[in-house]
Amino acid sequence: MSNNKTIKSALISVFSKDGLEPIVKQLNAQGVTIYSTGGTQKFINDLGINVVPAEDITSYQSFLGGRVKTLHPKIFGGILNRQNHPKDLAELEEFDIPQIDAVIVDLYPFEKTVASGAEHQDIIEKIDIGGISLIRAAAKNYKDVVCVSSVNDYADFLKLITEKNGVLSEDDRKRFATRSFNISSHYDASIFNYFNAEKEETVLKISEAQGKTLRYGENPHQKGYFFGDFDAMFTKLHGKELSYNNLLDVDAAVNLMNEFKNEAPTFAILKHNNACGLAQRDSIYQAYLDALAGDPVSAFGGILICNTEIDKATAEEIHKLFCEVVIAPSFSLDAEAILKGKKNRILLIQNNIELPETNLRTCLNGVLVQDKDGITDTIAMLSNSTYSKPSDNELDDLLFASKICKHTKSNTIVLAKNKQLCASGTGQTSRVDALNQAIHKAVSFNFDLKGAVMASDAFFPFPDCVEIADKAGITAVIQPGGSIKDQLSIDYCNENNIAMVFTGTRHFKH
Repeated sequence: MSNNKTIKSALISVFSKDGLEPIVKQLNAQGVTIYSTGGTQKFINDLGINVVPAEDITSYQSFLGGRVKTLHPKIFGGILNRQNHPKDLAELEEFDIPQIDAVIVDLYPFEKTVASGAEHQDIIEKIDIGGISLIRAAAKNYKDVVCVSSVNDYADFLKLITEKNGVLSEDDRKRFATRSFNISSHYDASIFNYFNAEKEETVLKISEAQGKTLRYGENPHQKGYFFGDFDAMFTKLHGKELSYNNLLDVDAAVNLMNEFKNEAPTFAILKHNNACGLAQRDSIYQAYLDALAGDPVSAFGGILICNTEIDKATAEEIHKLFCEVVIAPSFSLDAEAILKGKKNRILLIQNNIELPETNLRTCLNGVLVQDKDGITDTIAMLSNSTYSKPSDNELDDLLFASKICKHTKSNTIVLAKNKQLCASGTGQTSRVDALNQAIHKAVSFNFDLKGAVMASDAFFPFPDCVEIADKAGITAVIQPGGSIKDQLSIDYCNENNIAMVFTGTRHFKH
């Protein structure tokens, strides 16, 4: 497409004036007639630049407390006319309507007002009417009009009109129209989601204003994208660009470590969204060493995360391991310098922001949405189902294991001892298989399971799991309960002096 058009007139009506001055000056230097309203008109006048008030076109003053400024047929006729339609041009002349070649407008800050905790009526007043209408009109008529709808586009627009002396191609205008419809659709989705906070309307509207193209998706032959504000979540200190798989693992790591927020130093190592090592100790150094001991083989190429600052001694140990990503609330200067010794190793400082409260995933020809599993098992939730009661140390280990279990792919069994993950069976089609996998791994890494505890994400339909666990040395079990055959497992535990507690909460993770 060429269809070059020279900007001869522009309507400027914006909420934020940041970055507007150089555009106005450039348009003025190019002889562009500028129309404006209210505060924007004053801003331009204060620059010593002539501006035609919109009221001169409409013969109406702004009224209803500023709610109605540009909503007028003469304004929208100037924007929506088709310059290659003689009838449109004749009507412009008949009704004394000026041609408008550029529209520069932004929207009231609705999302920021909601986020500020403002009163409902203040939020309602930040629902833009005139601005959104101008954006839609100008973007629709991109063949003749350019629409600049965001402060983020000012620099690009200024560069364009400067380099091209105000002569834009249809491709230029279409690109800005695409951005404008992105702005308008996101704005409307935000308003709807505010009004539909209680989900009275069972519909899904998602709009992420920021995104980036990834190197590829889960595999090299798949395209991949991330939509969201990654920089609000993390401060990246070092390393290559995160991949699709990196991001999935980082998400799993963050959600797992949130279970140990404000607790004693805790370190976790994850691989393919599951913890392969996790330990809680008096120092982050020892927590790392004991997490690594959980599965030093799987740790290769893993994602590392902890709940406190990484110091020099810990960084020296981490540096011996090939790992993709290291996440922490902070790094000491020495630790940061050491870990930057590997060019591609990604170092992330996790910022303190709220995570989404819902999970979404594609399903068939639609989307599944659910509340995030926000329940963490606590002592208050436990009910003793056996004669034998867990000791205080066993209780600590049971709750520790339960947190890991909640964030491990089902079917899963987690074995732990002295606040260290011994092993887990992950993503198995049978709970018995998950338990046997966990026992095999623990033994292969020289863990003594005598006195260890077992956590299960769901109930035991038969007593086979508690029997296998007993023979491996397990002395305490935590599980949701709820099977019609719970009593069979209870009876076995009673006969073999095993303590078992029920939580009443299943933690499937698929």
